[in-house]
Amino acid sequence: MADSFYTLHKTEGAARRGTFMTPHGPIEMPAFMNVGTAGAIKGGVSSPDLCELRCQVELCNTYHLHLRPGEEVVRAMGGLHRFMNWERPILTDSGGFQVFSLASLRKIEEAGVTFQSHIDGRRIFMGPEESMRIQSALGSTIAMAFDECIQNPAERNYTSRSISRTTRWLARCRKEMDILCSRKDAVNPRQMLFGINQGSTYHDLRIEHMKAIREIPCEGYAIGGLAVGESAEEMYSVIEAVEPFMPADRPRYLMGVGTPVNILESVRRGVDLFDCVMPSRNARHGHLFTREGIRNLNNEKYKTDPLPIEEGCGCPACRNFSRAYLRHLLRAGEMLAMRLLVMHNLWFYNTLMEDIRRSLDEGRFDAFAREWIPILGRRI
Repeated sequence: MADSFYTLHKTEGAARRGTFMTPHGPIEMPAFMNVGTAGAIKGGVSSPDLCELRCQVELCNTYHLHLRPGEEVVRAMGGLHRFMNWERPILTDSGGFQVFSLASLRKIEEAGVTFQSHIDGRRIFMGPEESMRIQSALGSTIAMAFDECIQNPAERNYTSRSISRTTRWLARCRKEMDILCSRKDAVNPRQMLFGINQGSTYHDLRIEHMKAIREIPCEGYAIGGLAVGESAEEMYSVIEAVEPFMPADRPRYLMGVGTPVNILESVRRGVDLFDCVMPSRNARHGHLFTREGIRNLNNEKYKTDPLPIEEGCGCPACRNFSRAYLRHLLRAGEMLAMRLLVMHNLWFYNTLMEDIRRSLDEGRFDAFAREWIPILGRRI
């Protein structure tokens, strides 16, 4: 295995409290990554804003940045960190999920995938080496391996063939990443690589794949291909099946998850790292997460409500504005509404993770989860 940068401080059942040291600073775990797809959070939230909102890690999208502005533009500007004016860790996904979800007329071969851009229709080829070269040019802290994101449900024989190919692709990613990091012109010569577990909802195939990819040295491992249509209980059962076979001295990342309740349930099952567009996407439509439940600011009852979104919340929106004013901005289509509401939801997620870490430090996570799961998923 590669040198371990993960320190496990405490456990409570399967739940873990750890610190992951990266070239761009530590990540206190469990952690939530704020999703800045094209190098920015949708809703007009800047990198300095993210620092104020207690964000530890930002996730950027390899596929979108490859199409616009192109990784060579980012490299010429000194890499993503300088381009975005963000000094803390950045994780870039591999582009695999977007290739399989957005692109049309894709053709999967052993070498990689040929597909059409969803922007202008031009044909693009991406395989493990291409994905690593793009992410190396971006200079992210953590690069994700190129994998096939299998649909749920997927036919078993196809799933078995697919995970074997994804294992071979991971070995190619590791080899290419090592070459790229050794180059004198590497943007980030200490770039880290995470492998991705696939296998649809077949527990035995998930375990088989996890056993295979853990033999390829990576700084962390992710569970991919979930939160794409299966039930929450199916997702939790896959995590429970795979978790015992994940290296204990590496971060465990559950890709694309999720709601506050999903996060609490997944931390309970041993997951360390999360990302989801939900907090920013929902905020832009007036759906806000609070310690009382989910609030829909579009509702008529907030038209003359003088209270903040959430009483006691320290986010910029709650410190300065009423529900009535924010609802007015939202209904009027003002850009300020999106900015302030996104800031609230990101603050909520980031401070929820702080509370989760504190409860683990103090040995009361199970009580914390039991208290908050019934509240955070309900609609006000």
